[in-house]
Amino acid sequence: MLYGQGVATGRLGIERFVELTATAPAKQFGLYPRKGVIAAGSDADLVVLDPDGETRISADTQHQRMDYTPWEGWVLPGRITQVWSRGERIVEDGRYVGASGRGRFLARSVVS
Repeated sequence: MLYGQGVATGRLGIERFVELTATAPAKQFGLYPRKGVIAAGSDADLVVLDPDGETRISADTQHQRMDYTPWEGWVLPGRITQVWSRGERIVEDGRYVGASGRGRFLARSVVS
C-alpha cells in the first residue's frame, strides 16, 4: 500500500519509504542495527520489488490467518517477487518456500 500510494505516485521518495518501513521500526522496537539496515553483521532481511509489476490485493492470496482484507480487489503498482530472511529466500513469486517453523525470537534492547 505504501509503495503503491506513496513511491509509485511520486509523493514519497524510495529512501523515505525504506526509512518508514525498515529502519525506523527496527530502531523503535530496539532491533537496530540487527534489523533495518543492509550492513555487515545485520540479518540480511530483504524484499525484492518489481516496480513495473502490479499487485491485486485479495484475502485469498494473503499469507495471514484472516479471511478478509479491507482492500479486497485493489490493484496497486509494484509486485514483490522475492523475500529473504536472514539471507535465506523464503518467498518466491507469492509462494512461501521457507522451512516451516524457521522463525526465531528476537530479544529487544531498551529504546531510550
